[in-house]
Amino acid sequence: MSLRSTIDSQEVDDLELVTRTRAGDRASFDELVNRHAAKVFRLARHITRNDAEAEDFLQDAFYKAYTRLDQFNADAQFYTWLVRIAVNEALMRLRKRRNNKTVSLDAELETEDGSLRREAVSPDDNPEQEFSRDETRKLLEEAIDSLDEGYRTVFVLRDVEGMSTQETADLLELSISAVKSRLLRARLQLRDKLKGRLHSHG
Repeated sequence: MSLRSTIDSQEVDDLELVTRTRAGDRASFDELVNRHAAKVFRLARHITRNDAEAEDFLQDAFYKAYTRLDQFNADAQFYTWLVRIAVNEALMRLRKRRNNKTVSLDAELETEDGSLRREAVSPDDNPEQEFSRDETRKLLEEAIDSLDEGYRTVFVLRDVEGMSTQETADLLELSISAVKSRLLRARLQLRDKLKGRLHSHG
């Protein structure tokens, strides 16, 4: 039975695809790539701020995932495991590029006020409104890219990817308080950056 015929009748979950890949079914891993490549690329793009580098390390992340499938714990989520590999790959490249430059943070702050949300475009919006939202989205992307690595990665994982504080802490090997501190600072910096840019475009 082919993978495609099974997916046509009922979507196969990631764990089943991993099991099939381990059994030698390469098409199952291709399906995993199809499901998660866009999300991983977006994450890579936010971290590296470079499309070419993001594409390169996307390929590396999936290659490493494929060669390390025997290390995957079936009790975990495949996407979370894949993101861990991808983030580690991206951060390793950034450290090499920046000579292991790190960001020092105060870990006591724990407030999580002020999340930023992207507004979906309504079918009733006119072209001017759509253009305005596109411009706002572009400004937000630029503001995220301008954050320091330590803040940017936490913000992307928590507010863009929607991971929990615990998942983010585990992924980046940080304490819960450090994640909250970095997230707060990232949100405050984004507010300041966006306030100035939106006024200048108003």
